[in-house]
Amino acid sequence: MTKKYHFTLFILCTTIISAFSQKIEVPVDTVITTKHEVTIKGTNVPYTASTGFQPVWDDKGNPIASLYYTYYKRSDIKNDQERPLVLSFNGGPGSASVWMHIAYTGPRILKIDDEGFPVQPYGIKDNPNSLLDVADIVYINPVNTGYSRMLPDSEGKMPDRKQFFGVNSDISYLADWVNTFVTRVNRWRSPKFLIGESYGTTRVAGLALALQQQKWMYLNGVVMVSPTEIGFEFEGPVEIANRLPYFAAAAWYHNALPAELQNKDLNELLPEVETYAVNVLLPAVAKGGYLPDSERDEIIKKMAYYSGLSEKSISQNNLAVPFDYFWKDLLRDKEGYTIGRLDSRYKGMDVSVAGDEPDYNSELTSWLHSFTPAINYYIGQELNFKTDLDYDLFGDVHPWDRTDNHTGADLREAMTMNPNLDVMIQSGYFDGACTYFNAKYLLGQLNINGKLDDRLHFKGYRSGHMMYLRAEDLKTANQDLRDFIENASKGIENGAKY
Repeated sequence: MTKKYHFTLFILCTTIISAFSQKIEVPVDTVITTKHEVTIKGTNVPYTASTGFQPVWDDKGNPIASLYYTYYKRSDIKNDQERPLVLSFNGGPGSASVWMHIAYTGPRILKIDDEGFPVQPYGIKDNPNSLLDVADIVYINPVNTGYSRMLPDSEGKMPDRKQFFGVNSDISYLADWVNTFVTRVNRWRSPKFLIGESYGTTRVAGLALALQQQKWMYLNGVVMVSPTEIGFEFEGPVEIANRLPYFAAAAWYHNALPAELQNKDLNELLPEVETYAVNVLLPAVAKGGYLPDSERDEIIKKMAYYSGLSEKSISQNNLAVPFDYFWKDLLRDKEGYTIGRLDSRYKGMDVSVAGDEPDYNSELTSWLHSFTPAINYYIGQELNFKTDLDYDLFGDVHPWDRTDNHTGADLREAMTMNPNLDVMIQSGYFDGACTYFNAKYLLGQLNINGKLDDRLHFKGYRSGHMMYLRAEDLKTANQDLRDFIENASKGIENGAKY
């Protein structure tokens, strides 16, 4: 073969590749709708799935970003104005809406075993517990999550990242986006609910007031799944004491407690530990160096009793045992495994048993194992949305501006101004990142005047951060959501008044 032939072949191949290659474009405003059906609680539910992009505009009307969303609408309802609409967000910040979308409330969920562990072949199956029988749902991906992206201007310059990546900027542009979406799908008259998971709870807490005050959109309910701090700080003695009930729950799960505690049911054990944490441990820790030695020794013994850790570990940490150390140390001398952060039911294996923290998050490794192939298959093959964009489960949103976080106070204000706004928290007892007892503490801060008892609700589950990955909790948690939505929607008939 001659050199001339080689050169000609190279040019030909290059030309063919160039002809079929093009820059990946972010759709600005587009949607694809497909028809489906699912059986929920024994009833056939037909629905449409609309997935695509809706823009974010600047104050001059120019698109500066486009958000990817999926909207599920039950299609056999003649009058959807009385039908609730749920707007769903995940957290991070920087996390796509994949988690609750294909594992919790949506009509299709990923294939995992009954405890939430990945199985092959990867895929998707019907969700017989989905909320779609009682509410329509839209899953929203903030900028740089999922397929959502910033958009360049006519000169190719990207917008200022500060417009999107911070507690208050995030809430501001998403309030605009939600307002546009509700108008486009003609749901202004519907009962409306926000649900957020993890950092998404910060987002929905702030959105409740932003929508109410800036868009005059009054909500019926806010659901916070595995809530983070929402602007109420956990510091000093409160932070230290609040850890103990979670320590007890995780140790109980791994059979690491003394027999007399291990033989108790979790619902009997945890109230006992909670009472001790608030009434004894909190004031003891507040004393610091003024705590008498005899009292300190008793505290150490009791903390070891409830946590599954050794007295030596607690003493060497001056009663303030870090989460990382707990995950590394609980099973160190028993099985040599670590336990998970977001879900402490999961075990990990470090290279060395020694150390102060696990090498990796065992639960997150397991989740990425199953979620990544499932969402990529589902969007492309079942929802028929084709793109060469990467679906970012965790996107580039940093640095994130966390200053001036008053989202919890915002939610409280929204509740006081809107008598029809109810709030529910859902937490897993084995969540070590956003612990269930911190969630209870948040409810106390929201109800600071003691007048919101009948509008604040807490539900706990025997799993972790994503409690819905466990089959039993998937069923229970969805039913709790269903009951909450139906009860909060009924309140409209009585009028928004005290």
